[in-house]
Amino acid sequence: MATSGSTRNKTITLSDNEIDIYSRRLLTPDGPVDRKQIQDRTICQDAFQCLRWLPEASVDLLIADPPYNLTKAFNTHTFNKRSGADYSDWLESWIKELVRVLKPEASMYICGDWRSSPSIHDVCSRYFKIHNRITWEREKGRGSKKNWKNNSEDIWYCTMSNDFTFNVDAVKLKRRVIAPYRDAAGKPKDWETQNSVNTRLTHPSNIWTDLTVPFWSMPENTEHPTQKPEKLVARLILASSNPGDMVLDPFLGSGTTSVVAKKLGRRFVGIEMDRRYCCLAEKRLEMAAANSRIQGYYDGVFWERNSGDQQARHATASAAAEPPSTPESPSPPPAGRRRQQELFS
Repeated sequence: MATSGSTRNKTITLSDNEIDIYSRRLLTPDGPVDRKQIQDRTICQDAFQCLRWLPEASVDLLIADPPYNLTKAFNTHTFNKRSGADYSDWLESWIKELVRVLKPEASMYICGDWRSSPSIHDVCSRYFKIHNRITWEREKGRGSKKNWKNNSEDIWYCTMSNDFTFNVDAVKLKRRVIAPYRDAAGKPKDWETQNSVNTRLTHPSNIWTDLTVPFWSMPENTEHPTQKPEKLVARLILASSNPGDMVLDPFLGSGTTSVVAKKLGRRFVGIEMDRRYCCLAEKRLEMAAANSRIQGYYDGVFWERNSGDQQARHATASAAAEPPSTPESPSPPPAGRRRQQELFS
């Protein structure tokens, strides 16, 4: 797929030769498979066919971004809008298959929008324990003269039981302190000054405003029309899984869940019916082996948007305080404001 000639366009593309190479790596089961066969693989198949063949109680975390209840083209496939009841039936047809695949301690996140969220809640409440609904600001969205601009989406957080993983310290957000209060002794109250900037680590809420959908100047961007940001998926994976856990995405798209799982030391399996998107996923996995950086997540912390300069100063200060890098200790990001913004914003 051709892209703009701009040198700042980082969109990941595929040549015909790459499609041929990456296609050979794809898995297409024709019967039951065990965990070793699917671990760290991309399955090119319809999820409705594949889920029944996955091993029982093999998945620690599910992240699902199914088609929302609207008519949308995904390369060679189109999902057609249907009634609320019919959409609920469609959701249940694959969600019920997951009960067998998920471990008793598993967690799951299912993405939706205002149209599909009622059906997601309805179906998930029949099979899982619902803990929360996360709403995140997409930033992009078409304006309307007769309605409110739609620029938010939902993520439903569920678990199989009351025994589950939630690593709250792994998903705290670093924010600038607007009102730096001090105690009676003059010491900062739950904040610190770092590189002349007052910051604090805050507990994650269910309203996320520090994200943006991938766009052409981001190195994770692809042609997929509903691609989620790596930063978003990283937050879900870090919160609800541990290193070595198996993460499943039955609607993989261009591979974000698998790529982030790889970067964060988790096992993964992704299912996607479109071969081109599967190949994009494989290319991104190959790229992740060489560069595990996640934009907006740096030094074990999630940073608010537009904090690139602050993160760059932190990187520079950290590098000055540490011994020279070795092959086991990656080098700090290269200097230069434009490059820093690209890496950290």
